[in-house]
Amino acid sequence: MELAGLEIFILIGVALLAGAINTVAGGGSNLVLPTLMIMGMPPEVANATNRVGIFVESVVAISEFKRHKKLETFDLKAILIPMAIGGLLGSLAAAFAPPDILKPVLIGTMICMSLLVLFKPAVVSPPTGTEVRRVSETPSAWIGLLAAGFYGGFIQAGVGFLLLASIAGTLRYDIVRANAIKLVCTFVFTLVSLGIFIWQDQVAWVEGLILSVGYVAGAYFGVKLAVYTDPKVLRWFLFVATLLAGGAAIFS
Repeated sequence: MELAGLEIFILIGVALLAGAINTVAGGGSNLVLPTLMIMGMPPEVANATNRVGIFVESVVAISEFKRHKKLETFDLKAILIPMAIGGLLGSLAAAFAPPDILKPVLIGTMICMSLLVLFKPAVVSPPTGTEVRRVSETPSAWIGLLAAGFYGGFIQAGVGFLLLASIAGTLRYDIVRANAIKLVCTFVFTLVSLGIFIWQDQVAWVEGLILSVGYVAGAYFGVKLAVYTDPKVLRWFLFVATLLAGGAAIFS
């Protein structure tokens, strides 16, 4: 796929917006994947290529959350184990799955998460002062992280909502710290999935590196938004982002 100057500019702009959305909530890939496909990239290649930018975005966002002292690490290993297992299984499934099933799964997930954020907001934004739970004490969190990892490895787009539901909803981290841990999870399963997709020769490197430029800028902006914005505002941002992500998935 050969890119003109305008297409490069569009990719960077869309990735910048997606990077900010991913850092604060999730669903940014629902903007990037349709853009790549409109430009002529097959769905499975778009799905794989997007992971290059997501990987770089995760590294930057994690370092920024850590710098702001918003990254909790006391139970991080226990969180990452089921998520990494799910990510490996989901990546293998995506590498060999028919492209036609990607869109229905994406749309179904977006609809469910929109309803969850609207009618049960405490699932993704627990009240201030709620005691954090350990994964070892919360079997439902282990199952949720495994499922989120599988989905993230499989399709990526919208996985932030599932991770927030597991980290904030079952383990009861506040929305800012849940976002920080979410990005560590994203880094791990993206590393796994990117390896699988490289093995299957499904990554378009030029487009992936162009996306990375926008994703990095978006990550810097998104962390500042997450750290300095009122949690109630973040919850509504999450809801709007979920609706936009669902709409992008339906009309892509």
